[in-house]
Amino acid sequence: MYIVHIASECTPVAKVGGLGDVVYGLAGELARRGHTVEIILPRYDCMRHDRIANFHVAYQDLWVPWNGGAIRCTVWYGDVDGRQCFFIDPHSDEHFFDRGSYYGYWDDPMRMAFFSKAALEFLVKTGKRPEVLHCHDWQTALVPVLLYELYQEALPHQRACLTIHNFKHQGTTDIHLLHAAGLGRPEYFLRADKLRDDHSHHAINLMKGGIVYANFVTTVSPHHAWEARHTEMGFGMGHALYVQQDKFKGILNGLDYDYWNPRTDSHIPHHYDRDSLKTKDKNRKALRQRLWLREAKKPIVAYVGRLDSQKGVHLIRHGLFYALANEAQFVLLGSSPEMGINDYFWHLKQELNDNPDCHLEIGFDEDLAHLIYAGADIAIVPSNFEPCGLTQLISLRYGTVPVVRAVGGLQDTVFDRDHSPKEVEKRNGFVFEHSDHAGLESALSRALRLWHGDPAAFRELQLQGMAWDYSWNRPTEEYLQIYAFIRHQ
Repeated sequence: MYIVHIASECTPVAKVGGLGDVVYGLAGELARRGHTVEIILPRYDCMRHDRIANFHVAYQDLWVPWNGGAIRCTVWYGDVDGRQCFFIDPHSDEHFFDRGSYYGYWDDPMRMAFFSKAALEFLVKTGKRPEVLHCHDWQTALVPVLLYELYQEALPHQRACLTIHNFKHQGTTDIHLLHAAGLGRPEYFLRADKLRDDHSHHAINLMKGGIVYANFVTTVSPHHAWEARHTEMGFGMGHALYVQQDKFKGILNGLDYDYWNPRTDSHIPHHYDRDSLKTKDKNRKALRQRLWLREAKKPIVAYVGRLDSQKGVHLIRHGLFYALANEAQFVLLGSSPEMGINDYFWHLKQELNDNPDCHLEIGFDEDLAHLIYAGADIAIVPSNFEPCGLTQLISLRYGTVPVVRAVGGLQDTVFDRDHSPKEVEKRNGFVFEHSDHAGLESALSRALRLWHGDPAAFRELQLQGMAWDYSWNRPTEEYLQIYAFIRHQ
């Protein structure tokens, strides 16, 4: 099968969040199975050009109709860890992708709409005819709309799959985008069954357009698919998803098991697997030495990730102090896009600077992240909402017992040791329901008691977590089934 991903991110060349990891991981697994896979991305000035091999011009003069005229683009080709990538480079006064960062501009919807149209023009002009166009989030949700409203004659057999990674950001904008993209007819598109935003009837919503027009829509875990339809975590998309429920499904994201592999990880000093889990203790010692923690008969509790309201900052802070008060050490690696939260944790770092059982690293350090996963005993993931989550998947892979809140993908991947209906030998962590101090304590206290009171049982729980397969193997199979289904529509 011939599949083209059209996306605004792909790890490691352009990454803001999990979207880039999914495009990278899924494309890689599809290619390994013998499918022809290409990825179309914007050429940002800030992307990691050093991670692209054989970078060269693939198409010199791609003229993209836009806003009553046309914009000339150069299309570049490059190899990203074996993945075939094309980069759209527009030459215009708007400087769509020459701004020093990926997102955060008032005209983001216009920038991404142009990219979506340029990607389709590139396919048409080069004679590329993939069977499936796989689009991602609001940034490329206009692709299915354009495909069926403007490009049906040129691309009559192509089908579109849209994956929504985050319902919070939807690409809401005004009708000027319709004119710029050549769609026009605002009276047609500003209908409830088209692109009209369900809460602002004079605005168009790109994500909703993608949901309406795509042949199939997925999100990144089964439980989050339910949340998006039935709770506020759909951020207003519940009705659109209800109308389109027959083509909507949650597919759990995978984890890159080549990169996240404690047996071969170049970022950690001591390699191990299920048969040599005892070696993990050496990484705990190395983590203590690196972060100046004292040697003590205590478990290390860790948090790795963003510090924002989605991730449950109030519970991260409470988990820190609860661990220190209950014979445990605590390490944190993360930063916040919100200045107030970042400042608060910097203050907390100063306050706890002399505590030999605690270390806060404000920022991001790839080597340290791997060492924390390898050296910690327990990882907390107390998110307010979590469409899929990678932290718990990495933790399980590295034999670090996750303590998570029962939301989104966390509920789909972590099964409580004491209360899960799963078979006892398949349970792999501790889970709590409510986003409050008592909720977190109900799970973290059980994890700490097990570590102190029954080390053999704790080690067995680690091994059970490592036995789970959360690689891209199963989700890729599910996507291939969807591709096969929509090809015959």
